[in-house]
Amino acid sequence: MSIEAGVLVDLDCEPIHWHLPRDRNTGALPDSRQLWDIIWENRERVLGFAHSHPGSGLPGPSHEDVTTFAAIEAALGKRLVWWITSADNFVELCWVGPHKLAYGRGPAMYEPTWMQRLRVESEYLISGPRAVQADDDTQDQIRKEVLYGSE
Repeated sequence: MSIEAGVLVDLDCEPIHWHLPRDRNTGALPDSRQLWDIIWENRERVLGFAHSHPGSGLPGPSHEDVTTFAAIEAALGKRLVWWITSADNFVELCWVGPHKLAYGRGPAMYEPTWMQRLRVESEYLISGPRAVQADDDTQDQIRKEVLYGSE
């Protein structure tokens, strides 16, 4: 099974912080004081946050997702971009208003380069258009290739 993972992204669409808490699981990516501190310390250069959802296909935000989006944006005083990935697809979300929880799909012109690592950290293995789970040794090898390149 996959586990949720997240990444905080800067204005250049580069990772600032990988959020991989020990208590994450298939259905939850717990927040933490450490994550909030990192968001706050980087508030001037934060573009958004991405996280994974289990399964494949086009993911969508949960109610907990959109309430979290709204709370973080209210605290920061600015709108962010929110990405959600599945094993084989992703969406880019932003506030579309007028309701405070009205988030819709953004332009998503391309898949960010860090999206593959987010899927690896979520313990997905991509093979063609379908996603499959890999054994631990295969996952470790894929993680090394994504993080450090092929040997």
